[in-house]
Amino acid sequence: MFGALAERIGDRKSVTLGALLYAGGLVLSSYAITPGQYQALEILVGFGIAGIGFGTILALIGRAAPAEHRSLSLGLATAAGSVGQVIGPLVTQALLTRVSLATIFVIFAGVILASLSMLPFLKAPSVAHHTEPAESLRAVVRRAFSDPSFILIFVGFFSCGYQLGFITAHFPALVTEVCGAINPTGPLAALGISTTSALGAASIALIGIANICGTVTAGWLGKRYSKKYLLAGVYLMRTIISAAFILNPVTPATVILFSLSMGTLWLATVPLTSGLVAQIYGVRYMGTLYGIVFFSHQLGSFIGVWLGGWMYDLYGSYTAVWWIGIGVGAFSALVHLPVEERPLALRA
Repeated sequence: MFGALAERIGDRKSVTLGALLYAGGLVLSSYAITPGQYQALEILVGFGIAGIGFGTILALIGRAAPAEHRSLSLGLATAAGSVGQVIGPLVTQALLTRVSLATIFVIFAGVILASLSMLPFLKAPSVAHHTEPAESLRAVVRRAFSDPSFILIFVGFFSCGYQLGFITAHFPALVTEVCGAINPTGPLAALGISTTSALGAASIALIGIANICGTVTAGWLGKRYSKKYLLAGVYLMRTIISAAFILNPVTPATVILFSLSMGTLWLATVPLTSGLVAQIYGVRYMGTLYGIVFFSHQLGSFIGVWLGGWMYDLYGSYTAVWWIGIGVGAFSALVHLPVEERPLALRA
């Protein structure tokens, strides 16, 4: 929705609206006292995140960056989001020792509003490059949905969301439950990680750190090699890494190895997928088209989080849902292979 809104009213207004919704939802959450109130306000926060998240920001960068640097630019922007993934939990943890959760909500709302000070520096063109033919949004969306490649990209991105959602929500609990004991005299204990629950939390931070390098690398590779084959390779490597992890005993060493290796692939799909959408369908309505594709990612994320909890309650283990994620990843690797990368406008 915000992708289409940005193309209608402009990037600055769309981002401002998203930031106001996000900050407003956080401030109101500071006054919530029941689970129902929190859940209702999270809808407002969700709309705000959509307004300042990947769908809007990557489309803005896609329009602003020249074609030869677009993939790398998208990778750098995605990696910047990963910096927040690493710093955010650390800042939150530090604040929790000093102020209440309600105060933290207000502080973060202020940080979001402060980020609006960067809007005057945005240089993205208000319309796409003049070399693209003038078409209505409805016509472009209709043409995209009639193209099998768009459907394949849409379906393939589901896997990314599923794996990210499941791992973020459930991997710390999995590590806490099944990981072998941490050596009390080893290097992890020396770093203050003395329990498997602490290791589970640290694993998410390790994923975020590795993701910074992996995402920038994916963007750099995307300007030199076929994006569809790179995407297929990313999903294939995720499948192999996930299978190797679950087939071997879970130890602190394998948890760290998995976190670092999966982290390098964590958001590597984002600059490649968004770049592929821009490459095939142009940048004029990139926000709308990538927003539609990103919906598949978010749907996968929801399913990964929900299914992980449901199947754990059903079987008392994460093994079955982990193997579903492996199968979904392998499927995504395959569906990207038939994607036609030539711009739609150049096809006969």
